[in-house]
Amino acid sequence: MTDYVAAIDQGTTSTRCIVFDRKGDICAVAQKEHRQIFPRPGWVEHDGLEIWANVETVVKQALESLKIKPADLAAVGVTNQRETTLLWDKATGLPIHNAIVWQDTRTDKLVKKLGGQKGQDRFRKTCGLPLATYFSGPKIRWLLDEVKGARKRAEAGEVLFGTMETWLIWKLTGRHVTDVTNASRTMLMNLKTLDWDEDMLAAMGVPRAMLPEIRSSSEVYGEATGVLAGVKVAGALGDQHAALFGQTCFEPGEGKCTYGTGGFLLVNTGEKPIRSKNGLLTTLAYRIGEAKPVYALEGSIAVAGALVQWFRDNVGLVDTAPDIEALAGSVKDNGGCYFVPAFSGLFAPYWRADARGVIAGLTGYVTKAHLARAVLEATCWQVREVVEAMNADSGVDLVALKADGGMVPNNLLMQMQADILGAPVIRPKVIETTCLGAAYAAGLAVGFWPDQAALKANWKKSAEWKPKLDPETREQHYRKWKKAVQATMNWMDEDDG
Repeated sequence: MTDYVAAIDQGTTSTRCIVFDRKGDICAVAQKEHRQIFPRPGWVEHDGLEIWANVETVVKQALESLKIKPADLAAVGVTNQRETTLLWDKATGLPIHNAIVWQDTRTDKLVKKLGGQKGQDRFRKTCGLPLATYFSGPKIRWLLDEVKGARKRAEAGEVLFGTMETWLIWKLTGRHVTDVTNASRTMLMNLKTLDWDEDMLAAMGVPRAMLPEIRSSSEVYGEATGVLAGVKVAGALGDQHAALFGQTCFEPGEGKCTYGTGGFLLVNTGEKPIRSKNGLLTTLAYRIGEAKPVYALEGSIAVAGALVQWFRDNVGLVDTAPDIEALAGSVKDNGGCYFVPAFSGLFAPYWRADARGVIAGLTGYVTKAHLARAVLEATCWQVREVVEAMNADSGVDLVALKADGGMVPNNLLMQMQADILGAPVIRPKVIETTCLGAAYAAGLAVGFWPDQAALKANWKKSAEWKPKLDPETREQHYRKWKKAVQATMNWMDEDDG
């Protein structure tokens, strides 16, 4: 009997393979970074072939470290950076252009054109999303318009589209499929029918022939060849949906925040979609086999951990990302400065592509330690804004926040988040909940785990932080943060490239 399930997590900065046992504990991990390609300001690309090569590498490394073979795996699940868009030649398997990453803003003018007089909410009723550079649909349109011959070939089904899980499943099995969570991020899927919407396709100018088949998040898509030969590929979830599933947020009202390259707060809203009135996204949480789909509200923050990376790589004020905790902890506050990292505009709840980052409140008193603290606080303030929008839409105030992702080992950050929210923050025993959610989806599909109750029994708390900051100080700092956010807006002009 097989004792393990593997998950491939194709993220924004790296790709990982993690092997889990029946308790949901981590048995092996392998990880490899890929290049970030910046052709122009605001443009971000990835090399699809480099990412596939990295997948092969990390899968081999994870299996070798545990001294197991593909035959020892019950199944493999895939999770991915979501809206990142790749087109490839069906016959050769070669990408026709680098993948356009979710953070990329090149479709800004196209998005405004698509909105017309109705603006960013033109398609929200159908797909649950505002018109924004974030989503896949406008990126597909841009590629079809800009890559010579792409549109004609796409209409003939010779050029295929996929977000990164579709690309990897296609490379593994030859099947051209996506799951409902990733499809819900394209602006092309109807939230009610869970199928590609003909009106959306026509408005966006995307041929149906190039699109993958939409399937559930937990079912057998096919059998892998190559590095995972014979293993059933049986689960797929966009990374934030996978984290929600890995945190076992199966009941309406349960939610989590993932602190990664960006920050993403999702709350399970049950079997009916809730339309946000406060700048949030209505999205699929997951769909298990033939069960009814489960929906979620999401607040997306473009820059969280990416700001720490910037602080390390672009300005060189720390040598490694973990060093920021000690530096920020060497001062008791931010010295009056606030950092709003609107590098790619502002996401939830503002959706302002014209915004750009600012550091506000600088004085001669401010040191690099105060800046480090402002960098960490930036994530916490952005999460608070999303939580307030979530509370307004749901009518229920957040009681506690489950936290996961690459930033949560930073204890200072977790305490800051509790202070800024005025609510407890809880870290689970297994913080790699994105991979865990993909593994759970795959394992359920093949009977490795009997049901979702068994997954719930696996969840364990490792730490909890309670707020220590007095409410008056919290609200004073929040007012300053809000003023700094306003300073980011209207920065980009019509003639900016």
